[in-house]
Amino acid sequence: MSLIPSFFGNRRGNDSFFSDPFRVLQISGKTNVEKEEKNDTWHRVEQSSGEFMRRFRLPENAKMDEVKATMENGALTVTMPKVEVKKPDVKAIKISG
Repeated sequence: MSLIPSFFGNRRGNDSFFSDPFRVLQISGKTNVEKEEKNDTWHRVEQSSGEFMRRFRLPENAKMDEVKATMENGALTVTMPKVEVKKPDVKAIKISG
């Protein structure tokens, strides 16, 4: 089975990732299996194939340039770091009275 993670939109270079103003991650895959059995009196060939595609909308704070995908033991892991959001400074205000 082969999996292809990509960003849906305009292609960027020769890799599988795409950039898109809609921030959509598309994961697609294909599988082709052929099983052949022979005997003196018969010959059987079974073929099966399948495709799938899923699209996921990414959050606004995802770093699109740093997305990584790994495949291990048949499990696809996609890692997307987030942009650090600076929290506002909290100040104590004295109330007179």
